[in-house]
Amino acid sequence: MNEINPVATELPWLYAGLAAYALATVISMRGVASTRSGAAGAAVNRSYERPVLWLIAAGVALLAMALAERWMRIGHGPFVNLFELLMSQLFSLGLVFIYAYWRYPMIRPSAIVALPLMWVLGVWVLLLEPVVTPYPPTYFNNWLWAHVGLGKFFLGFCLVGTGLAGVLLLRERFPAWFRQLPPNEVVDGIAWRFMLLAFIFDSLMLVAGAVWAQDAWGRYWSWDALETSAFLTWLALGGAIHARLTYKLPMRAGAIFIVIVFIVAFLTYFGTPFYSEAAHKGVI
Repeated sequence: MNEINPVATELPWLYAGLAAYALATVISMRGVASTRSGAAGAAVNRSYERPVLWLIAAGVALLAMALAERWMRIGHGPFVNLFELLMSQLFSLGLVFIYAYWRYPMIRPSAIVALPLMWVLGVWVLLLEPVVTPYPPTYFNNWLWAHVGLGKFFLGFCLVGTGLAGVLLLRERFPAWFRQLPPNEVVDGIAWRFMLLAFIFDSLMLVAGAVWAQDAWGRYWSWDALETSAFLTWLALGGAIHARLTYKLPMRAGAIFIVIVFIVAFLTYFGTPFYSEAAHKGVI
């Protein structure tokens, strides 16, 4: 049974982390817009990038504190119900994205796509009550942690690739916004490298999940709603990569494929497990 604790001490940390993400989003968008307004041939404005970097890093740190505070308060890992899942996913998505943002400066304008996508989760978590759900016995298993961790990296790399795919689609309409980015061919190649990383982690996630399911329920696979949806996501991502490598997809079509894969993955993570009555219910 879910219970609402009136003293949800993790909430101030959560709100502060979301505020940092929101400020990073606004500054990033203003920075890209200021590039558009510059004269042709003028020096590209990159002064906004360092504040965005530090704000995203601050948001990740604050969300880590929120997770730690909740963990200490409720006595188990905050990864059971939807509120906890969204909070932990905002942390892990930010962690993966901040690494890509720091490591590959050339892709930083993609923040104007990736950060608003994260805010879908941010708004959603603000609408939920911080309920406390008992820790299921099947969660006391190390393979669950491997399954969850690999899945978070999978979705994080999908987010980076989708941010770049969004840039490719927007660049056709607003070319001046992305003058600091390398040519489309380079952006396309980087996007698909991240999607290939996502495919690797997705594959490992499915393997770890199967081993955990064997320990938890005595079977590796049962085609329940979440397992089926996760397998379809894997097929969609693998099919997109195969099409990109085999048939030399046009960049626009490839970018659309990436966006579709992200939507399918999003629905798998945040829809299926909470609207299915299978054993997987509430488990990511």
